Amino acid sequence: MNFASLIRAFDAVMTFRDTARRLKGHTSPDTTSLPATAAASGLAGQIEARLTNVVVAALKEAFERDHARLELERTQLEEQRRRADEAMRMELRRQAADRELGRLRLLAGTALIGWIASIVVLVVRVGAMTAIARAVVIVAWLLLLGALGAAFTAQSRIGVWVTNNREAPDAGSGGAVAMWLLIAGLGVSGLSVLF
Repeated sequence: MNFASLIRAFDAVMTFRDTARRLKGHTSPDTTSLPATAAASGLAGQIEARLTNVVVAALKEAFERDHARLELERTQLEEQRRRADEAMRMELRRQAADRELGRLRLLAGTALIGWIASIVVLVVRVGAMTAIARAVVIVAWLLLLGALGAAFTAQSRIGVWVTNNREAPDAGSGGAVAMWLLIAGLGVSGLSVLF
């Protein structure tokens, strides 16, 4: 119920009360009473009307204060909701960046392990390897080192994204290149064992 309807209801009750008093006064046998009583009741009616006006003014002021307080609370709740939404968006961005960084670190670690494994294969089998096998191992090294470099570059792009607070983490083409170079390097390294 809003403030205006409360005031209208209060005014209606006061009007009904005044009408009931007037009707009661006209039907009572004391209508022929002394003029002093009429003057006293007139004075009492004026005082009562003034008190009613004071009460109505006080009620209006109280309702206006309550309305202002409710508006202030509503704006505070809106601000809290806005802050909570922003905090949720920031948390989701952070989680997305963490997932992407984890994926890129896994790629970099796998490329490094593959590169070290291909070095071990070359050192162990250097005498038994043909020139073609050595060339294939060197190509595998280059591909795996390229995958490692692309993964590190993509990780630095994610770091820039975190500081700039863009909408979605973007490793750029470095993430995809690192994956394909890793796959190619491991494949070529596997082929070198066959030669």
